[in-house]
Amino acid sequence: MKIAVAGTGYVGLVTGVCLAEHGHQVTCVDIDEQKIAKMQQGLSPIYEPGLEELMHKNRDRLVFTTDFSSAYADAEVIFIGVGTPEKKDGSANLRYVYQAAEQIAESAMRDCVVVVKSTVPIGTNEKVEELIKRKARPGVRLSVASNPEFLAQGTAVRDTLHASRIVIGTEDEEAREVLRRVYEGFDAPVLLTNRRSAEMIKYASNDFLALKISYINEIANLCEIVGADVEDVAKGMGYDSRIGSKFLQAGIGYGGSCFPKDTKALNWLASFNDNELKTIKATIEVNENQKFKLIKKARRYYDDFRGLTVAVLGLTFKPGTDDLREAPSLVSIPILLDDEARVRAWDPVGEENYRQYYPTQIEYCRSPQEALMQADLCLIFTEWPQIKALTPADFRDNMRRPIVIDGRNCYPLAAMEGQGVIYDSIGRRTIVE
Repeated sequence: MKIAVAGTGYVGLVTGVCLAEHGHQVTCVDIDEQKIAKMQQGLSPIYEPGLEELMHKNRDRLVFTTDFSSAYADAEVIFIGVGTPEKKDGSANLRYVYQAAEQIAESAMRDCVVVVKSTVPIGTNEKVEELIKRKARPGVRLSVASNPEFLAQGTAVRDTLHASRIVIGTEDEEAREVLRRVYEGFDAPVLLTNRRSAEMIKYASNDFLALKISYINEIANLCEIVGADVEDVAKGMGYDSRIGSKFLQAGIGYGGSCFPKDTKALNWLASFNDNELKTIKATIEVNENQKFKLIKKARRYYDDFRGLTVAVLGLTFKPGTDDLREAPSLVSIPILLDDEARVRAWDPVGEENYRQYYPTQIEYCRSPQEALMQADLCLIFTEWPQIKALTPADFRDNMRRPIVIDGRNCYPLAAMEGQGVIYDSIGRRTIVE
């Protein structure tokens, strides 16, 4: 089928490339000329494992352009995959969704299905349909469907090609059948529902996972007080199939482009409709507090950080991505700098983006070991494989004072026992040198 995709961020670009992988002719549209030029050269503007390889493999079925008029003119299906960032009040900013919808309405010269793939508040598809009907060319029928994405950064390609489910929200049979054809080659269960339910499925899913993370983090904090081990607790919980083991890894909170804004957006939507989602409010509050966990732990060893050399291992909100949005490192590093600490940081892919925040205020290192040299303190924010591969000797032999505060529980406690390292992690007992 001939498909166009509005937006080339994580959602739009991954969707377009994966649809091309399934044999569709796909045109990806973006207003950013530099991004388009980069993609026309076969280079991905985002760090996502496997994405660039698929771009090369399917280059004969992929077109990248800023010319939305030609891209939308004769497309059979047009996906809207633009960003919906949060506003100051926590609500979703739908400006780019409506902008894309308006461009589609003015450009489409044949009947087609407009698919909202961006995460949008319940009822947005109806507003998109109203806008499109007002501005569509005479005689052109444009149906609107909801088809939320369920991809995670770092595994976005796999999550799209081998989806856990495909949710299709439509109000008419014709749009439903078109989307069935789009996803014909995908081996995943398909749920057919109405648009509002599809929109809610996306928010309810993301917010439940965020809630699960905040829950285990609260349990971890209590484990430290009462002397329990959160990893054993999570393992015992995970054996129950009704609970499951995923998203029960204690740490310093979630980040990224989805969970933070989606919890805030659903909380805002509930409040706007004179409703209260107490669990979501608690999820947001717990996560914000958890981001300060490493700094609070570090205060046990130093009254302030002035004059200290602090090694920071990992900058991104999780491994497998260069995304810094809502990353806990962006909460802690400003505190260290305000205290006049010397910060030496390492991250395998996040450095370039982090330099946009701190071009010269921190030192960027070529390896974890280099970051550890003569450090008085080490804070671990991201569980990159290179960090998990470090041994107690790497900390003991390189640091001036081997105090390791691990926000991701990278190492078994037994491996740190008796190694001459102070090892303080999340929800577990502290190893004293």
